[in-house]
Amino acid sequence: MSALGVTHLDHCSVLITDLARARAFYVGVLGLTEIPKPKTFDFVALWFQLADGQTLHLLQKPCADTRSPRHFALRVPDIAAARDHFRRHGVEMQETGPIPHCDRFFVSDPDGNRIEVIQWLKPYDPAASGAVVLD
Repeated sequence: MSALGVTHLDHCSVLITDLARARAFYVGVLGLTEIPKPKTFDFVALWFQLADGQTLHLLQKPCADTRSPRHFALRVPDIAAARDHFRRHGVEMQETGPIPHCDRFFVSDPDGNRIEVIQWLKPYDPAASGAVVLD
């Protein structure tokens, strides 16, 4: 635990431009469960429940975010089944560089937000990965 007491990532927010299109992807393709946003919000946003109280927030804006390597990652229990799932939905996948003891790939939502899909085969161990120093 950090000196601040951080225990986990609470939520991640990404920009979307089309509410119906985003909902179709995040509910229909990713299979996430939408939950009501706080009633105090006076702007358009979709909230999705993840595990352990974590949430994903989609904020509607007139323009999409600039495309970049920036992303969030969703952990899955079976990466082969995930690849089959995205193939069946016609979603393009981008393979990426290896990390020891995991398998992963990227997809993009309709607004170009990058999403890493990852399965850890063993918990991350910096020593096993060959890491010896911090950048």
